[in-house]
This record gives sequence, structure tokens and C-alpha cells, in this order.
Amino acid sequence: MDSLSQIVLGAAVGEAVLGKKLGNRAMVWGAIAGTLPDMDVLGQFFLSELDNLAFHRGISHSLTFTVIGSLFFGWVTDWLYCNSHHAKIAMAAKAFAVVVLGFVINFLTQLFSPGGFLPVLLYFPAATWLCWRHGKRRYFSGKWVQPETDTKGWIQLFFWGFFTHILLDCFTTYGTQVLAPFSDLRVAWGTISVVDPIYTVPFLICLLVAACFGRNDGRRRWWNGAGLALSSLYLALTVWNQARVEATLKQTLSGQGIVYTSLCITPTIFNNILWNAVVDADDEFLLAQYSIYDEILPSFHSIPKGYELLHNLETDETLAVLRWFSAGYFNAVIREDGQLQLNDLRFGTFSGKATNPDDYVFRFNLDDRGPDAPYGFEQAQGGPPDNKPEDMMRELIERARGISAPSD
Repeated sequence: MDSLSQIVLGAAVGEAVLGKKLGNRAMVWGAIAGTLPDMDVLGQFFLSELDNLAFHRGISHSLTFTVIGSLFFGWVTDWLYCNSHHAKIAMAAKAFAVVVLGFVINFLTQLFSPGGFLPVLLYFPAATWLCWRHGKRRYFSGKWVQPETDTKGWIQLFFWGFFTHILLDCFTTYGTQVLAPFSDLRVAWGTISVVDPIYTVPFLICLLVAACFGRNDGRRRWWNGAGLALSSLYLALTVWNQARVEATLKQTLSGQGIVYTSLCITPTIFNNILWNAVVDADDEFLLAQYSIYDEILPSFHSIPKGYELLHNLETDETLAVLRWFSAGYFNAVIREDGQLQLNDLRFGTFSGKATNPDDYVFRFNLDDRGPDAPYGFEQAQGGPPDNKPEDMMRELIERARGISAPSD
């Protein structure tokens, strides 16, 4: 999931584990726990683009990291709070909370007013000033109160923060390597988009309301529990939606006598209403989009696999990584400028028909260095081309509303 969703989930888990003992500090440290696994994005600074593709959501999103990482970060956090520099640590935590909340405000600003930045510009100076005044009075006045927890409590907070992070990522199409480093199997159930405001926004509202009450106030636990319950119920709904769509697609394929080896179904971006389907029909792929509001059966569109454009398909090192990453759902096309492009079909196309190379949501550029050398790799920009993102998003929204049955 996106970073904001993981921050909100981590904060709610932190509150559930240590909220009674730490108050809002439990939310802050929970948000940190919910963010740490995604620090593997720093791999882009010391790994090649291809290696970083395989590294992201790898060891940092595994059960191994959950256990070892929670022990390490739990012990370190307890040690930090017990040493003589506790005041500076507390101020640093407050500063982090200011940044996190600023990110939330920016997310909401862009959601409801794309391109607007005034709320963020007004927020940061005011929040920084309030944080400093509060910090001087509380942390540097000799009135410091030691947190009412121990190493075990911190370990539990980080364990559940890490565990729920990787669990949520398992529901996405991108998936995560839960068993790393012992296995490179990617668990990707594909029931929810990596960005889904319906999951995040109600959860966030409940969390912010909970933060307004004292740590011993029952309303705090009620609102935090409501956020966790709503988000969990929505995840269950995504599983049900996927099952409904899968049943409809399989029924349609059977009714049309289409023989296939496998079927991949994933939601389109920002919603759980419109779904992409990829059918591996041996010599070709069949693509379809289906909205749960459609009144007609889905239509399948054939696209070539394009494997004849690739040399050493079974042995090339670069292609091996991309085949593993895409779970075998990929095709190759040639752009107008002669560029070889490989597409991860699990993320679908904007039109559902693959009308042109830019129609693919998740795509990569390959550099053909000859039959005796591995392909060069360059991750292309995901999403719509820069010159028409608004048009494609508008078409996506219109398609999600469904197709009405023809009138008699």
C-alpha cells in the first residue's frame, strides 16, 4: 500500500498496543514502525534499477525482519528513552510527528484540491512553533516523565507494526516476499489497489479523532478500534469483490469456449469497483475490464505476447527477473521510436484494450545489447503519459460507473 496507508495503520496498531501507557506517543512510534519496512526504497541509491526492483518489498517485508527487527528496534527504543538524552529524543519524535501530519495534510489537499499547497504552507510554520514551545516547557524544564513501558512493550509495538505492514502489502498486486531470505516467493493476493482512498481516509479520520482524547478515555480506544474495524471490513470486502468478479469472468470464458491456462484479476488504481483481468490463453493474452456495476458480460481483447521480439527468453538474466516479478504475466512491444518495451500485465491497461504502448500501466524499457549479452534495463514511468493523465483518469472513472445493458 501507499506510505500514508501504512503510516495510519502503524499508528493505530501502536495505539492498540501501548496507547494506555504512552498516549499519542504510541501513535507516533506506531507510525514509525509502519514506515520502517518501506525504507528499502533507499536501495535505489546503491543498487541498479533491476536489482532494486527485486529488492523492494523483499527482506524488509519478511517474517524474518518482523521478528529480528522488532527485537532490535524494541531494545534500541527502550535504551534511548532510558538514557540521559531522553529530552532530545522526545523532541525528535515530536518533529517526526509534525512531518507525518504534514504529509497527511498534503495528501488530503491533493485529493480534494489537486495542485494546491496553501494548507501545507500554513501548517508547517505553525506546527513547528507550537512543537518548539511545547517541547521547551515539557522536555527541558526538568519535568520529564519516563514512559510507562519496558523493552517487552516496545518489542510488541514494533512486531505488530511490522507484521500488519507486510500483511496489508500482501493484499496488493505488487505483493511482498514474506519468506525472504529463504524463498523469493511473492505473496500478492491482488484484492486492493496500492492507493485506495476508501481504505485510508475513514481510517485516518478515526485515528485523528482518537488522538484528541486522553489516553485513559474510553472514547480514544473506541475510535481507534472503529478505524481498525472499518479498514479490516473493507479489506474483507475487496476479497469478496474479487471473488465475484472472478466468478463472472470464469463463467464468461466458459460460455465462450475459451481455453486458458491461468487468470489474473486485479483492481484498477484508486478504487475497488473496476477490475483488470489478464487471461493466459497459451499463444496470446486476453485482456478485459469489468466493473461490478456492469450490466453486461465482459469483453475480451486479444494481444500478442511478443516473445518473438526477445532473444534468450529462457536464459537471459534480465528477463528472468522480470518474468519472476510479473509472475509470468508480461508481453513485449516495440514503440514507434524503436524502443523495446516490456509490460507487467497484472497492473492492466487504462483502456482495457492495450491500444498503444502508453496504455500499459506498468512498463519497462529494455536495451537490446545483442544475443550474447543480457538486456539492459530501464524502468519506464508508470502511469499515464505526462501529456494526458487527466483524460485517462476521467475515462477510468467513467468506466468504473459501469456499462448499461442495451435497451430493447
